[in-house]
Amino acid sequence: MKPIKINHIAIVVRDIDASLDFWVKAFGLQVDHIEDVPSQASKVAFLPVGESEVELVQPTSTDSGMAAYLEKRGEGMHHLCIEVEDIDAALAHLKALDVRLINTEPEVLPGRKMAFIHPKVANGVLIELYQLTE
Repeated sequence: MKPIKINHIAIVVRDIDASLDFWVKAFGLQVDHIEDVPSQASKVAFLPVGESEVELVQPTSTDSGMAAYLEKRGEGMHHLCIEVEDIDAALAHLKALDVRLINTEPEVLPGRKMAFIHPKVANGVLIELYQLTE
């Protein structure tokens, strides 16, 4: 597995608009775009920072995993995303090491593939693997 870079850090928020006010005013970040992600029951604001991004993630459903996370832990860092060259090879490598995965196969979304590693094996940090496909 060859990591390329930290693609993004995701922060779960209750209100994207209120959260954007801080990130834009405090750091001068600009919103690249805001996207609805129905497969994750969330709305995401993308704020580029150099070669990476801060992603503000707001649950769009009260019965989603993201909403449960927000209710249990409150707002804050949700996951660290590591971009890889080949997500299938990365998952095969991790499976061979018996690493506990949330997704054993990547989820395919427009322009990317993604899968999550369970936080219990990564010092309590949820890790997303990400491969750009476009």
